[in-house]
Amino acid sequence: MEKGLKIEGNPKIGLIMATFGFFIGFAAVSLYGPVAKNLKEILGLSGFLMGLLVAAPNLTGSLLRIPFAAWVDKVGGKIPLATLLILSVIGMAGLSTLLYLYYPDLKPWMYWLILFFGFLSGCGIATFSVGIAQTAYWFPESKQGFALGVYAGVGNLAPGIFGMLLPFALKAIGLTWSYIAWFGFLLVGTVIYILFAKDAPYFQLIKAGYSHEKAAELAKKYGQELIPTGSLIESLKNSARHIETWALVALYFVSFGGFLALTGWFIVFWVQSYGFEVVHAGLLMAFGFSLLASVIRIFGGWLSDKIGGELVSIIAFSMVLLGAITIILGANTNFFVSLSGEVLMGMGMGIANGAVFKLVPKYVPHATGGAAGWVGGLGAFGGFVVPPILGLFVQNYGVIGYSRGFVVYIMLAMVAILISAILWKAYGKEINQPIEE
Repeated sequence: MEKGLKIEGNPKIGLIMATFGFFIGFAAVSLYGPVAKNLKEILGLSGFLMGLLVAAPNLTGSLLRIPFAAWVDKVGGKIPLATLLILSVIGMAGLSTLLYLYYPDLKPWMYWLILFFGFLSGCGIATFSVGIAQTAYWFPESKQGFALGVYAGVGNLAPGIFGMLLPFALKAIGLTWSYIAWFGFLLVGTVIYILFAKDAPYFQLIKAGYSHEKAAELAKKYGQELIPTGSLIESLKNSARHIETWALVALYFVSFGGFLALTGWFIVFWVQSYGFEVVHAGLLMAFGFSLLASVIRIFGGWLSDKIGGELVSIIAFSMVLLGAITIILGANTNFFVSLSGEVLMGMGMGIANGAVFKLVPKYVPHATGGAAGWVGGLGAFGGFVVPPILGLFVQNYGVIGYSRGFVVYIMLAMVAILISAILWKAYGKEINQPIEE
């Protein structure tokens, strides 16, 4: 060891702080779902504009994942993740200020400001890819599976928890103060992250002035096995040449993109279709969909190890298909039928999320990081694309459009099942064998 050299932090702190940063940033998925009805009435929004508002955070939250993940290999995870959180803080500050000054006397033109602040707040959602890399650099390969499982599992609970708590806050302290409280939580959380998060040894050594070779040598003595090579851009290029990468992007677009979309949309669905108070709608979304999908994702990964991710994907997307059909059959009139559909979709999407990422290293073994970037970033884009389409059904069919809109998920699930079946037929027997280049 170098005399006088001190590495700050340890793998435990690295995991805790990366998970904490992801948790507070990822909550933005639920930013507008609980208040969509209020804003729709006050601003006179069409179904499409309401859907766009619900989806807004997911645009920046998905597209920024790729470049910020690449940035980690250059400077470590702390600066990129802190930057995303600060952008999210700015968005929440702007939204809170606007609501404090003008709510409930909002003017129609303010919709675009609210949308813009939603885009900024959604930057926190992109912390997923940054935290993945930040965590991986702290742990040896033999322990990365557990560490990343904890990271993704705990962080993914945020939208469900916030989607459940926000309606209670709305009822107790009103809309404006609920968002001011959220802003305060995000601000304090960002400060805590900046104060206590530590980069893995290699990045600390680089900042201390060591060369790449010397930093890599010393970092390995501190237990860091994964050393950045600066080749993520090349990895993105290589993985983009594989058709399997784009097949997995399509599957993740349906499963995780669908999860993001419905985490915001199901609250609107329960309020408008069945007349529930937003508090009860938040609970139905959280326990019947978001939290369920997050927890069962672990089972999806485990089952994929046993029988193969392709077969698990077929089963999971068949559940999504059946759930969407069930909600349409409920047609805003049978609560228990609609609830059953929500639960089926939550289980299917959660299991599929676990299965898809199990397939990434199998199909693109020599460019796994790049493939994960494409799959995680563009797949999450579904969270932005789908809600405005669901809003068009409401715009054209009225209240019944909230259930009819799930025909979109019937079509998406059928495409996903077809892609999964093709992959299963071609590669399903090679459960644990990577595809040859």
